[in-house]
Amino acid sequence: MTTTLMSLETTTIHWADIIEYPQTGVKSKVLLEDGNCRYTLMSLAVGIHLAEHAVGRNATVNVIEGQGVLTLEGKEIALGSGVFVFIPANAHHALKAETNLAFLLTLSEQAADSNH
Repeated sequence: MTTTLMSLETTTIHWADIIEYPQTGVKSKVLLEDGNCRYTLMSLAVGIHLAEHAVGRNATVNVIEGQGVLTLEGKEIALGSGVFVFIPANAHHALKAETNLAFLLTLSEQAADSNH
């Protein structure tokens, strides 16, 4: 079972209270998980590169602070405070943090079969 920072009854969280940047690497904190979505705070140290990968769920990236580049199916997207990106299930993507970078990663329920 995943430990979460919030419960379904908690309504407020302050980013300044929970964002912690690692010296190197990635720090992730699951904020909340329910039957449909997982909400995770991701904090990446400057210079970190996440290799190309794909996930079987739709995802969103909502940048809180910092700068980076998300490569989504070969297209580079500049990340900065206030940027929101939708990543379809099974889309190949990679990420590079140009500064310390924090974002809310939301993974939805598994994508429905589109052949119906």
